Amino acid sequence: MQITAYICLVIATLCWGGNAVAGKLALGHVSPMMLTLLRWTLATLLIAAVSLPYLKRDWPLVRKNLPLLFFYGIIGYTTFNAMLYSAVQYTTAINVAIEQAGIPMLIFLLNFVFFRTSVSAAQFAGFGMTLIGVALTAAHGDFATLLQLSLNRGDALMLIAVVAYSVYTIFLRWKPPVDWRTLMAIPAFAAALTSVPLLIWESSKGNVQVPDANGWVIAFYTAIFASLLAQILYIKGVETIGANRAGLFINLVPVFGTLLSVLLLAEELQTFHMVALALTLGGIAIAEKGRPKDAAPTVPASPVD
Repeated sequence: MQITAYICLVIATLCWGGNAVAGKLALGHVSPMMLTLLRWTLATLLIAAVSLPYLKRDWPLVRKNLPLLFFYGIIGYTTFNAMLYSAVQYTTAINVAIEQAGIPMLIFLLNFVFFRTSVSAAQFAGFGMTLIGVALTAAHGDFATLLQLSLNRGDALMLIAVVAYSVYTIFLRWKPPVDWRTLMAIPAFAAALTSVPLLIWESSKGNVQVPDANGWVIAFYTAIFASLLAQILYIKGVETIGANRAGLFINLVPVFGTLLSVLLLAEELQTFHMVALALTLGGIAIAEKGRPKDAAPTVPASPVD
């Protein structure tokens, strides 16, 4: 039974790890904001097909919490993915994959600042390592770049995405007690709606690209695999082995993102990438191992990257 859960969780993180690669493959086939709109429109239709009975049952709670559920879609779905798909126009998919590992660190920091979550020395050490790893990636192996405040535009956009997803995860503490399918459907619908202004903005800049055949394949990948299938498999894994243990599998997202970037995009895996990956994953592992027993896990509960 546990083996099945492990397989589900590995496939889920593989799907999420492929999202940055999908964004890079989309270049020349579909523009970033068009891809964001297509992803969440298609995902909404797919999710609605499996969640309609639960939506009807949960509607009284949904109606009371509509602003919060829309906020989830705007920040965690639209903003995160719009920034990610824009970031890969200016930086490598490997960088984007590794920088996502900064999400658990920022969640930890926000929990500590705003909710005074208990913290251990191991967590400080672990997240210090993670911060160094993310900074090393953003600086492309040269810390002097950070000192000169001349970050690559793509890495800067990805750091905005990291902040957006971290805020989304923090706000999940106030999620209404609805079925997980409802919790996916309403934010996905909100994401589709709020992608429209971004597409209008992209059009005003003359940058809209209607998807060609490859663009449609990428859009369906992001909707089916990165949005729907990965979430279902992740939840199945959580149901079997628990959220704490399942959450550790999120650390595989940057690993798969890096490997897929090398395999599918022929991106060069440089020494600083390997050092950064070791620092970020090692830091998260140390922080998780050394967290106080009563503290919540520092990994995001249900990523939608």
